[in-house]
Amino acid sequence: MKTFSPALLGLLLLAAPALNGCVTAKKYDDLSARQRADAQGKDAAERQLRTTTAELQKASDELAQLRLTQKRLVTDSAETGAAYRKTRTLYNELNNSYDKLLKNSDRELANKSSDYNKVARDLARREAELGELETTLQKAKANNDRLAADLQARETRLTELTKALADKDKAVDDLKARVSKALLSFSGNDLQVKLKDGKVYVSLSEQLLFKSGSTKVDPKGQEALKKLATVLQEQKDVNVVVEGHTDNVPILRGTAGMTDNWDLSALRATEIARLLTTSGVAPERVTASGRGQYVPVAANDSPQNKALNRRTEIILTPKLNELFQILDSNSATPTAPAGK
Repeated sequence: MKTFSPALLGLLLLAAPALNGCVTAKKYDDLSARQRADAQGKDAAERQLRTTTAELQKASDELAQLRLTQKRLVTDSAETGAAYRKTRTLYNELNNSYDKLLKNSDRELANKSSDYNKVARDLARREAELGELETTLQKAKANNDRLAADLQARETRLTELTKALADKDKAVDDLKARVSKALLSFSGNDLQVKLKDGKVYVSLSEQLLFKSGSTKVDPKGQEALKKLATVLQEQKDVNVVVEGHTDNVPILRGTAGMTDNWDLSALRATEIARLLTTSGVAPERVTASGRGQYVPVAANDSPQNKALNRRTEIILTPKLNELFQILDSNSATPTAPAGK
């Protein structure tokens, strides 16, 4: 369709009255219709132009935005690439480090495994030793309990023994006091009462008892022996040992029934034992023995010392049955073997 510009249409409209005479009404109507159609087409074209222009502007804006976005993406891509390459480098370094650590870890694990096995063996050995020590400790405890019980029993017996010894010592002291009191009237040179080794020794000189070379006791000596026998009758738990002693001077040849000083000392001891028993002391408590010249109290180098050696000793010993029973019980008590 052929279109006209607005200016041309305006001229035609102005010239229309002049042309009325030569232009038919139909053509005019056609022309008006065409004009209206052209105006409508123009309006549509303008609207289309405005729409297209707006869309073009929008597309241009979007293109600019896309270019900015592209530029930013290119920048971001460069940065991301750099970061990626850096990260990749770090990753490779970390991977290498990991490989090295893994290898070292394998070696350390092998070493640790070896150490663990060694520790496990040591632990097993120590546990075995601990078991042995525990067994030994239990045995030692059992032995200790037995030893403690044995010690308690021994302490009990020791207490009994100590009491018995104290009673014996008191009995000996009392016996000495009684004998000393009974024989108080006799001279200290002729008669002595003393304690020795837990026993009471009554030492009588030859001058008090016998004439030289004789085995018969003089009356004064008999008096002393009778007083001693009186004390011994009251002390029934006392054993009596009579020992005869001489000096080293040989007896005279031809002395009846005697060969040497041993015979003389034995006969004198027997005579004194006989006098004690006839005075009331039970014979089973009395023992007579001759010691001759072999147990002197002084050197036989002067008359005075020889006189000291010529003596009779009556040894009074309390019976120690209770002590012997305690000692026997001690010796009969089994002792636990050491180390078991």
